[in-house]
Amino acid sequence: MWKISVTDEFKRRYSLLPLEIKKKAEKQERLFRHNPFYPSLHTEKLEPKGKQIWTIRIDSSYRIAFKFVDKDTVAFMTVGTHDWIYKVWLDRN
Repeated sequence: MWKISVTDEFKRRYSLLPLEIKKKAEKQERLFRHNPFYPSLHTEKLEPKGKQIWTIRIDSSYRIAFKFVDKDTVAFMTVGTHDWIYKVWLDRN
């Protein structure tokens, strides 16, 4: 089972999510802990590939961005809408 650490940014942004999205995120996290590439997560490596940032889907609009830390640990970096992660957050990180 994968261990998940979270950044301060992730904690802050997660706290601002609507309750419905938080519930969906918790379900996806349970799947992720057992298999980060479970099909419904739609795990995807983002460009530029050198940054080693990946995303999983919470639903059609929301994503969690993360990095693999070691063989059994990941760091959830941030959470937000698809457009915000892909167009704003990724550019500044």
